[in-house]
Amino acid sequence: MTQQARDATGTVTTAVPARLDRLPWSRWHWMIVVGLGTVWILDGLEVTVVGSIASRISEDGSGLTITDAQVTGVAAALYVAGACAGALFFGRLTDRYGRKRLFLVTLAVYLAATAMTALSFSAWWFFLFRFLTGFGIGGEYAAINSAIDELIPSRYRGRVDLIINGSYWLGAVGGALLSVVALDTALFPADVGWRLAFGLGVVLGLVILLVRRHVPESPRWMLIHGRAPDAERLVDDVEHRIEGERGQPLPPATATMTIHQRGTIGFGEIARTVFRRYPRRAVLGFALFVGQAFLYNAITFGFGSILVRFFDVPSGSTGYYFAVIALGNFLGPLLLGHLFDTWGRRPMIAGTYVLSGLLLFATAALFGAGVLNAVTMTLCWCVVLFFASAGASSAYLTVSEIFPMETRAMSIAFFYAVGTAAGGITGPLVFAGLTESGVVLDAVLAFGIGAALMVAAGLVAAFFAVAAEGRSLEDVARPLSALPDGDRPADGSTGRRVTSR
Repeated sequence: MTQQARDATGTVTTAVPARLDRLPWSRWHWMIVVGLGTVWILDGLEVTVVGSIASRISEDGSGLTITDAQVTGVAAALYVAGACAGALFFGRLTDRYGRKRLFLVTLAVYLAATAMTALSFSAWWFFLFRFLTGFGIGGEYAAINSAIDELIPSRYRGRVDLIINGSYWLGAVGGALLSVVALDTALFPADVGWRLAFGLGVVLGLVILLVRRHVPESPRWMLIHGRAPDAERLVDDVEHRIEGERGQPLPPATATMTIHQRGTIGFGEIARTVFRRYPRRAVLGFALFVGQAFLYNAITFGFGSILVRFFDVPSGSTGYYFAVIALGNFLGPLLLGHLFDTWGRRPMIAGTYVLSGLLLFATAALFGAGVLNAVTMTLCWCVVLFFASAGASSAYLTVSEIFPMETRAMSIAFFYAVGTAAGGITGPLVFAGLTESGVVLDAVLAFGIGAALMVAAGLVAAFFAVAAEGRSLEDVARPLSALPDGDRPADGSTGRRVTSR
């Protein structure tokens, strides 16, 4: 079945990528989806809880001396800044030390920081641990999106990636409803309820940590980093499980590729690859992340304040409204995800970005005309975000599949960090400043900025998006370590062949 080699470096010819891509959907894939996807539920819970309880934390008796604008502006911006820093820091480590090791470490960072947030006794403590919570979540983006794309068969990759990233909104639904209970002063004192909301995130994270322990390392990563025998054994085991599940043998995978194994890839080579070899793809990644980051970070951190300030909704009831738009957000990737694999990446990415931007312009116009109330405003947001959520999820899919294997995690981290810093840090600060004024036209301006950036990103995608649907990752972007058949590396190292069924 497999010839194992003793040396850990050199040149290896293998069919592991083709074997992974030809696998039928199985219980093993469901385990990956649950183990990796559930963290977005935590992220959604985190962001939504803060947005929903912002008005309560800023009230007298909350235990913190902090203003509403500081919660939705400063704390939100620090959370996103932490996520950007964490993405870059852990993204580099993910490419160097592997996907599995880092997605366990980043989850542990998140758990510790969230627990400390629940114990906040002053504004500076709250700000510090919001930053560190974001630091852990940011690291998750690079490690998990890398692992998802490298473990999921190519024909399912688009829809699975979108649905997993869209599961963020299941957490948002839970966070919104949780805030209703936590903010009920008949159940919990004003200085206790919001702390319990953060505490639930810790409990859920511990459960996810137990499940995630069973998610394997990426065989593609192991191939390049001198662990070809381990990669072969892992794929052998998966194939045996699936054959037992299906009761019939799998078809052979004949496509092979030759890899020159090496331990690390320098920052210089990563930068040259991303910006010199793939400049159009770099522009695409930046545009997609800026557009969705501004729109989403501004809305999710500030929606509760808009309801309270402009529609006189009680602070303890904003969670009900947010649960509605969160559900619409989840339904977007769930119902539209398969079209990214069938209709194709370019029409779906461009279409969802442009359409959501145009719908947001329409919502801003209706809001400015004073014809909306809390219910109709929420319904408008629900329609806008149904399409925007599919587009935003496709940003993570795009940057995780259009660059070479060796740069994947760092590419995700870079575009997430740069795009989110431009939109996700600026967005909450600008949005909070505009909405805090209580002037309708200021809020309309904030909506218009987000809409314009979404439309602009959609137009970039119409020209630059890559037709990656149904194609192997190695076909979309050839690994830097891959050699043409028959070639040997420049250093003259001895080659070896790992045969696969």
